[in-house]
Amino acid sequence: MTKPVVLIAEELSPATLDALGPDFEVRHCDGADRSQLLSALPGASAVLIRSATKMDGEAIAAAKGLKVIARAGVGLDNVDVPAATKAGVMVVNAPTSNITSAAELAVGLMLAAARNIAPANQALKGGAWKRSQYGGVELLDKKVGIVGFGRIGQLVAERLKGFGMEILAYDPYVSAQKAGQLGARLVTLDELLAEADFISIHLPKTAETLGLIGKDALAKAKKGVIIVNAARGGIVDEAALADAIASGHIGGAGLDVFASEPTTVSPLFDHESVVVTPHLGASTEEAQEKAGISVAKSVRLALAGDIVPDAVNVAGGVIAEEIRPGIDLVEKLGRIFTAVAGSVPVQLDIDVRGEITEFDVSIWKLSALKGLFTDITEEPVTYVNAPLMAAERGCEARLVTNPVAEDFRNVTTLRGTLADGSVVSIAGTLTGPKMVQKVTGVNGFDLEVPISTHMAFLSYVDRPGVIGAFGRLLGDAGVNIAGMQVSRNEEGGKALVVLTLDSAIPADVLAAIAAEVNATLAEVVALVD
Repeated sequence: MTKPVVLIAEELSPATLDALGPDFEVRHCDGADRSQLLSALPGASAVLIRSATKMDGEAIAAAKGLKVIARAGVGLDNVDVPAATKAGVMVVNAPTSNITSAAELAVGLMLAAARNIAPANQALKGGAWKRSQYGGVELLDKKVGIVGFGRIGQLVAERLKGFGMEILAYDPYVSAQKAGQLGARLVTLDELLAEADFISIHLPKTAETLGLIGKDALAKAKKGVIIVNAARGGIVDEAALADAIASGHIGGAGLDVFASEPTTVSPLFDHESVVVTPHLGASTEEAQEKAGISVAKSVRLALAGDIVPDAVNVAGGVIAEEIRPGIDLVEKLGRIFTAVAGSVPVQLDIDVRGEITEFDVSIWKLSALKGLFTDITEEPVTYVNAPLMAAERGCEARLVTNPVAEDFRNVTTLRGTLADGSVVSIAGTLTGPKMVQKVTGVNGFDLEVPISTHMAFLSYVDRPGVIGAFGRLLGDAGVNIAGMQVSRNEEGGKALVVLTLDSAIPADVLAAIAAEVNATLAEVVALVD
């Protein structure tokens, strides 16, 4: 059996290969070499990168069959996430791999700037003993303003409390109560600028944060403040910071990131009170190993068809073990729905009832959408691009839960309104110790039929002789009936039969059956991968 190909485009820790295990064919290329990357991508199921490899639209288009892009780190500036999503390619990163390393570097930059360690080191190595020139300031009893109080900001605060500093925090998405529990006082950005003796920035780079610490913000800052940025380049306006340092208003800075990287020329480099490093936040042995192991595990999950908690373009998360068996069931219900409906609904409700709703079943919405489109498009359908396909086709999906189920412990119904206003519903459940997948309802007809690879759904007016016609016509065609169940709303009224079969029904045979029994519905489902 051919193993899936995993392309490693940059140097990763040996632990990464160990975490991948023996189930993959591992290939290597230099991702920074564009021509080498583009020639290596075709045939790869996954590509593992760091920061030097650009997985843009061109690279993604060249990677036919690619299922996952794994960035062994936090930032995704070098990955075109929208293009990957459209192509159905999962994008994963290692969001917690470097948080300790980044926090420790921020503290290191703060100490280095406060004590003029970098220029004193350079002077002494150059033969000059300038003890009186490079005095500094203590951190004890000073106020530090943490701009962005997420995981890294909180780690920085925790460490700086050990230096006896008062912690101010600015973050619109953190409550005063949460900040207080972590020993910080939540303030506005203007209050932080006015009070802080040190400022450490820990924000993501977004349209809102770009240039946040610019000329106006720096003018509001307390005179002599030392500013540290080990988050993302561009959040601090480097030219404005250089001017503020030159004027004496800002006391110094520690920078690990820059608006344009790599960079070797900056007006900030002219100032001895500025200590700089070349984006070393994640450059520790521990962080690199954690990142490699994390994304390797994500690749294993993704290529096994599982949900990946660290996927950035899939609404997933940690999946409870109780939820997992239902993922495949709901996907199959989606495929059956499309076959029975013959079109995509404009509104689809994923109605989940029973004790299973004690858990987060939101992943079943993705499963239903994936099933809905699997058999009606030539594009590969994944948990990544299924919501995009729904949006492009005007299908609005909604998850509805209810802890009460009437006939089963749990039952999931896909109920869709079609463009003509008609409603189609398919219900299913899992039963017994073996968790057998069953269809339990079709368009209001109650039944209990195990889901099979080949199934047929026919609706007609209830009358004698119809079941015999099914057997005769299928027998003549050499199609064996494995199981059959009939449901009707009343004697002589509408009836529905669901057949499970050992092989597919040829289209002409299905048409002949539909004509003979005057069926109002005659659809087959082939649940093959």
